[in-house]
Amino acid sequence: MATRRPTPCVGICSTTYGDLVCRGCKRYAHEIVQWNGYDEAQQQLVWQRLKSMRDEVLGQVVECVDQQRFQNYCQHAELTASQFNDLLYSAVVHLVQNTRSLAVAGLDFSEAWRPGQQTTETDSLAALQTLDAESFVRAQAHYERNFKVTV
Repeated sequence: MATRRPTPCVGICSTTYGDLVCRGCKRYAHEIVQWNGYDEAQQQLVWQRLKSMRDEVLGQVVECVDQQRFQNYCQHAELTASQFNDLLYSAVVHLVQNTRSLAVAGLDFSEAWRPGQQTTETDSLAALQTLDAESFVRAQAHYERNFKVTV
């Protein structure tokens, strides 16, 4: 029997309230309903779309300004990943969990997304919230462009 991938659900489902795109995992309502009926390839396609969207937004919101500090932080925090964006995302999450600023890990908001001139101890949380909000906006736009039925 084929190994099933875990669901992308993060436990904050808004489709039960009528949203066509989940505010938590960013899947479409029909994907959530049909997830257990999807085969491995279908689930993989959903995971790839979610990861691609996350990586695209992450690359626009956060930048590594000190590669050595970033590497040291990841090593100290025992963060590993085969791809840079996975490591970058893990570092931002770890910073939020430990109430640390982006600068601690050699990171900063990119110029276009910088919320203010001064970094604070909560800028990692602001980065994660920005990532989440922008990913939701893009998931909604993708859904409306590709799936929404007009009457």
